[in-house]
Amino acid sequence: MNLADYNTLQKILKSEGFNTKKSLGQNFLVNPDVCPEMAKSACDKETGALEIGPGAGVLTRELASEAKKVVAIELDNRLKPVLARTLADKDNAEVIFGDAMKINLVELIKEKFSDCKRVAVCANLPYYITSPIIMMLLESRLPIDNITVMVQKEAAERLCAEVGSRESGAVTVAVNYYAQAEILFDVDRYSFMPPPNVDSAVIKLNLRTKPEVELTDEKFFFTFIKAAFAQRRKTLVNTVSSSIGVSKDLLREALNAAGLPDTARGESLTMSELASVANYLAERK
Repeated sequence: MNLADYNTLQKILKSEGFNTKKSLGQNFLVNPDVCPEMAKSACDKETGALEIGPGAGVLTRELASEAKKVVAIELDNRLKPVLARTLADKDNAEVIFGDAMKINLVELIKEKFSDCKRVAVCANLPYYITSPIIMMLLESRLPIDNITVMVQKEAAERLCAEVGSRESGAVTVAVNYYAQAEILFDVDRYSFMPPPNVDSAVIKLNLRTKPEVELTDEKFFFTFIKAAFAQRRKTLVNTVSSSIGVSKDLLREALNAAGLPDTARGESLTMSELASVANYLAERK
């Protein structure tokens, strides 16, 4: 069954009475090269693959060919008959219908992948929920090795940017704290049915065994990061003091202690510099 063939996929969806919903970000991948490459990048025969949002099962089938076992979580119950049909010959693939943001993934992984040497997440994420899902996966500290996902190209560039570069943002810092991120390859908009209005890219996040930097107070660090990038054109002293109530004098002290000028902006600081300033504040707030 070639689900990457436009006519084949359209025939299956039509026969099951399925119509895409823009509200769920449903654009089905019909480029035959993308999913096999994603699956190979994410897993091997000793890997348990967790997929979020399988859609019609295009990527799911490829994961089932590469991984030991696949568990896919799908929000849209209307896809039950479609997935039952497209995955009928894949005995190592299971679909759970529910909201990935609400399911206890730690327990799911423990239950479903106990016989797998490692676990990886691989998904074509709806663009409207890309960052929330990625951050949920990272912050949950799941027992997974890597996350391979397709996202909007602009989001990929931000997620994988170097901290301290012009392209970086608060989400860049957060991702870098938990994982090493890289863009694997680009995917143009005409690889989908229907075509979205943007191009995409596949990224891979290799989870760190320990965080990139040592923090005095992790919760405060992320509060500080959110404030530091809230108003990019303002100096860190001004935007942070107005956002989280830290005095400007203390902020200047923290910057100077890190060897930085009073006029520094959050977007220009490296990961170690951001940690240094946040730790100084956390110890004195």
